Amino acid sequence: MNRQRITRRIVDGAMTVLLLLLMAYQVTGEALHEYLGVAMTALVIVHQVLNRRWYGAVLRGRYTAYRAVSTAVTALLLASFALTAFCGMAMSGYAVPFLYGMARLSFVRAYHLSMSHWAFVLMGLHLGLHIPAMLAPWRAGGPARTALAAACAAAAGAGMWVFIRNGMTDYMLFRVPFAFLDYDKPAALTLLENGAMLLFWAFAGCQGARLLRGGEKRYVPMLWILAAAAAAGGLYLAFGTV
Repeated sequence: MNRQRITRRIVDGAMTVLLLLLMAYQVTGEALHEYLGVAMTALVIVHQVLNRRWYGAVLRGRYTAYRAVSTAVTALLLASFALTAFCGMAMSGYAVPFLYGMARLSFVRAYHLSMSHWAFVLMGLHLGLHIPAMLAPWRAGGPARTALAAACAAAAGAGMWVFIRNGMTDYMLFRVPFAFLDYDKPAALTLLENGAMLLFWAFAGCQGARLLRGGEKRYVPMLWILAAAAAAGGLYLAFGTV
């Protein structure tokens, strides 16, 4: 693996960790949340520089179903993150206070809440769409792939139920004006739930990539995946909030 690829992996990993922390406002508090947001913005810019060739290739070549979906998800992710960052900076009281009030506060509060959740979902899908290519060099046999898929499905199933239980779509669709956060929940559990939700969307993106590329027959039947997801979700609802 060359140096640039290693750098990309480090940046991508750091962005994933920051995303999970940014979605845990009740854990970090307002000041750290803002500084983490600035760090995330910087890493997103670095990510664009490292992957600048993608922009030059957007208008070239043939668009398959996979490429069309992947490009659309990437474009929507960039747009949602840009809006999230802009709105966050317009409300900043710690990291960049000189930008406070550069847009109407009622607007930026609503859009920061909604776009941050859209960015979370789209980043999960974006990660998932690239997982099959990243795992391609892995030569594990059928049983190992099946076990990995089942484990990911179980964790993703728990994430799906957390996503629904926490009413994340209400934030995405502007149905609620403020985030309802549980400050009594242990920090580790909050981060674990955020990780499970992100995994759910990454898992969905991964399965979507395989379907779009026509290779779904080589992997675990979708019925098994749905069954594992439903079972994990049921177990989480039964025991995860005790």
